[in-house]
Amino acid sequence: MGYDLEDLFRLVQKPGRYTGGELNSIIKNKEEIEVRFAFCFPDLYEVGMSHLGMKLLYGLLNERQDIWCERVFMPDTDMEELMRENSIRLFSLESRDEINTFDFIGFTLQYELSYTAVLNMLELSGLPLRTADRQDNHPLVIGGGPCVCNPEPVAGFFDLFVLGEGEEVILEIIDLYRRHKDKGYKKAAFLHDAAQIEGVYVPSLYEPDYNRDGTIKSVTPLDGAPPKVRKRIIKDLNTSYYPDKFVVPFIDIVHDRAMSEIFRGCIRGCRFCQAGFIYRPVREKSPETINAQSRALCESTGYEEFSLSSLSTGDYSEIERLIPMLLDWAERKQTNISLPSLRIDGFSEELAQKLNVLRRSGLTFAPEAGTQRLRDAINKNISEEEILETARKAFSSGWTAVKLYFMMGLPTETMEDVAGIADLGQKIVDCYYANPVKPKGKGVSVSVSVSCFVPKPFTPFQWEPQDTVEILEQKQKHLRASITTRKITLNRHDASTSFLEGVFARGDRRLCGVIEEAFRRGCKRDAWPEHFNIGTWLSVMADLNIEPPFYANRRRDYDEIFPWDHLDYGINKSFLIDENRKAHQSITTPHCRIACSGCGAAVWKGGVCVDERN
Repeated sequence: MGYDLEDLFRLVQKPGRYTGGELNSIIKNKEEIEVRFAFCFPDLYEVGMSHLGMKLLYGLLNERQDIWCERVFMPDTDMEELMRENSIRLFSLESRDEINTFDFIGFTLQYELSYTAVLNMLELSGLPLRTADRQDNHPLVIGGGPCVCNPEPVAGFFDLFVLGEGEEVILEIIDLYRRHKDKGYKKAAFLHDAAQIEGVYVPSLYEPDYNRDGTIKSVTPLDGAPPKVRKRIIKDLNTSYYPDKFVVPFIDIVHDRAMSEIFRGCIRGCRFCQAGFIYRPVREKSPETINAQSRALCESTGYEEFSLSSLSTGDYSEIERLIPMLLDWAERKQTNISLPSLRIDGFSEELAQKLNVLRRSGLTFAPEAGTQRLRDAINKNISEEEILETARKAFSSGWTAVKLYFMMGLPTETMEDVAGIADLGQKIVDCYYANPVKPKGKGVSVSVSVSCFVPKPFTPFQWEPQDTVEILEQKQKHLRASITTRKITLNRHDASTSFLEGVFARGDRRLCGVIEEAFRRGCKRDAWPEHFNIGTWLSVMADLNIEPPFYANRRRDYDEIFPWDHLDYGINKSFLIDENRKAHQSITTPHCRIACSGCGAAVWKGGVCVDERN
């Protein structure tokens, strides 16, 4: 005798991942709903519930009386096994209905190693994996998120993608769908019309052709699809939708706190950073808007901590005015303010003193490279003295723990640059013990986390080869040997996972078959180290005559057509080429508030591109 869904909750390790019913979750009457949307996060509940984009779109869609957006997460291994054994299909948390009965299944693609999890969730739903095999009565599968700037490796599994920010375009897609439903829905006709919406990419309406050497020869639009698909942005964040309540989980999640988005985009132009380019231009919220939204979230959720969310919080132009406004009520309510993503040159002593009245946790900064030459090459635009001065300010204000983020394998990097990471960490340790007002009896903790560089689309380094796994592992050993104090804790990223990310990041549609076959051979949780198996992936690629170094370890010519060149994120290719050349000369480019670099983002006539000209 099989188990039903309620029985399964008693048999798994963390039933709170699947039961739903949390504070602020939204239940609607199905009889009053026209469109049902399953928002799927291809990872565990604890990860997905920490994602701000899911919270935002969940609230936005459920504001509409005719739409019911429900949450869906990847089940852990114990739950998945029980579901398969008992023929229970993937279900939503709110209604517990099978999601193959919904109108839309939307996936957010935050990282490349989630691709097989997407396929696993589709299979658990009882749906064909390939869009070509899904019929008019199947849900439409839609993707969004940063990986959509090159969705080609998963193009065969999705009906459509949303490029850029989704708040406006998702409602336009749903309204179009309703009109098609009213006159007799046909998938092909809907997708044809959806392709005309700015920001919507329908991959089945584009046909790639290849040169003999395997590079892209051309991408041809079909059936009236636009030659280029341009991303969508929200110009005015002060008037755009932001939820006044979040769903409060029953179990601990990765970031268990309220989050207040303070701006989008980044002024800096670090040459390795995809987010810094694809989210341009910078658009800020006013301090008054941030203050009101932060307070409303804390009151509706009961959280005693909230973070100010952005790519670089210290670059918020009015942070010195914002913090006192937040502290005015946060101190009385004993609510902690977290400032992630601080720039080293954006950390002032005044800011440290203002934050000092609240609970202190470690500060996090990202020098990214250990030597000045390499920091200039990647356009980090900070000096070693600024880094050390920031450490002195933090230690003088009472902090005893600092987290430092670096990247290994950056273009032009040498072993001297690798050893420079250890040298810089040691100098920060020395700063602490040179501080005359350091806390008595307390030592310093310096955590050094080193990820592996992955060249990404729409960055100046999209032409660069990635270091091989062997070279990255040699550099990791060299760094470990260069650290001579126990005050520094080293965390390293697995080089083989970064290698696979590099294959997918710059891949084309020929990888769809690789991803599907790897899934068939058991790869379904590649983002989790305990489940990742590079051997399976290499075996699949060998069997399918795919050479991974072609995607990951090959330098590209400036005139090569990329798989994503028919997608427009507002960044001129000529600008990226100029930035790539500057990197090889270690020449920096000033950030957007100092001088306009002519990247192309001014086409949207909003944000810093306009503000700095007024």
